[in-house]
Amino acid sequence: MGEELVEKLLKKNEYIEGCPGCKVDQYKQFQRGLPIKQVLIVWIIVLSTALTISSLFPFLYFMIRDFHIAKREEDIGYYAGFIGSSYMFGRALTSVFWGAISDRYGRKPVIIIGCATVVVFNTLFGFSVNFWMAITTRFLLGCFNGLLGPIKAYACETVREEHQSLGLSAVSTAWGTGLIIGPALGGFLAQPAEKYPGIFTQDSLFGRFPYLLPCLIISLFAAVVTVACFWIPETLHTHKSRDSYDGLECGGKEETEGQESNCKENLLKNWPLMSSIIVYCIFSLHDMAYTEIFSLWAESPRRLGGLSYTTQDVGTVLAISGFGLLVFQSSIYPVVEKITGPIRLSRILGIISIPLLTSYHYIAMLSGVTLSIVLNCASLVKNVMSISIVTGLFILQNRAVDQHQRGAANGIAMTLMSLFKAVGPAGGGMLFSWGQKRQHANFLPGDQMVFFILNVIEAIAVVLTFKPFLVERRNN
Repeated sequence: MGEELVEKLLKKNEYIEGCPGCKVDQYKQFQRGLPIKQVLIVWIIVLSTALTISSLFPFLYFMIRDFHIAKREEDIGYYAGFIGSSYMFGRALTSVFWGAISDRYGRKPVIIIGCATVVVFNTLFGFSVNFWMAITTRFLLGCFNGLLGPIKAYACETVREEHQSLGLSAVSTAWGTGLIIGPALGGFLAQPAEKYPGIFTQDSLFGRFPYLLPCLIISLFAAVVTVACFWIPETLHTHKSRDSYDGLECGGKEETEGQESNCKENLLKNWPLMSSIIVYCIFSLHDMAYTEIFSLWAESPRRLGGLSYTTQDVGTVLAISGFGLLVFQSSIYPVVEKITGPIRLSRILGIISIPLLTSYHYIAMLSGVTLSIVLNCASLVKNVMSISIVTGLFILQNRAVDQHQRGAANGIAMTLMSLFKAVGPAGGGMLFSWGQKRQHANFLPGDQMVFFILNVIEAIAVVLTFKPFLVERRNN
């Protein structure tokens, strides 16, 4: 029915002149082949934001140590968790606001503001000289960077319906790639005066601010993206024509009366939307706690159950995972998702990740080349599964609402998800610190308890992917 309506509108020339959303819709109808340009635009924008979230994880352990706020080595993870959570807490407070702004004024202004925010506050974070300055700059970065919700709506609106899974896959791929490349940048570029004394001296700017260089590189990239975003098309419909716009949203003018209530329904009563958001939040809680714990675990000393890795070692592992993730999400995921569907795929991958995460305790017993190979493989598979699960839930959320509600719907999703992701690093840091203090416990000592609790969270999320809790919207 939707395709017939679009054809009728094309024949009657009922697209509204001057409406940016109609202009994009017209372009989509005549587009053939894969929307490479649109997908690449979305990928670059999301990458500029994702890099800021994860770049601190390799050096956060050492940053807390240099702040001299932790009294014992075992307490470093506790304080590290709060810095990791401050960004998500800030985003949770403003996600609905930015979603509403994007529905009223357009996706493009929110995207530009979000990218510009990275330039300012991520740079200031690199200049942090104490614990509270680091928390404040990360919190403000989260408050003013509200583009992740609107960019998911933008990814759906800028491509044809049959390519929406590819568009959303670009969001999650860029997100996952940023969560990998970011730590690689942080790992190789942090403390440059110590790692590259021939280039940077202790008296130089980067010697006095040892964690500025990775932040500055990311901010420069975000500055280029900010300028480029002034030339991307707006996808929001700005006209108020009931015949054309509402017809497109509700399935035709002849069906508008019967479906008007559905178009204006309360999003909180939309169970296909809310159920997918809840499952998404629990998976996000697990993923952020895992991301926080992985770097802390890898860099902690062997006597405390870690791997004694350096920031470069962690950066290398995560960079390899990022490359593999990029290949999988851009080529394999769309095919697998069409065969299995987003719900079944998320469920299967969630189940597989439980025994994989259990193996991490035993991976720590390895050494040398064997450790490197096994750890890289495990990290790659774990990140591929995590991002694939999130992509499937992205698809469900955007299918659960019509275009005029996508910004608000993604704002709700970002708010709830950010709350859970704020708990993730803080809870993960405290959990890791507690685990290190119980190395000789009788029941699940040390990191065994840490990975066990992560698996419990993952198992809860998997259970919720079954009916009657998680349902998919059916279009008539």
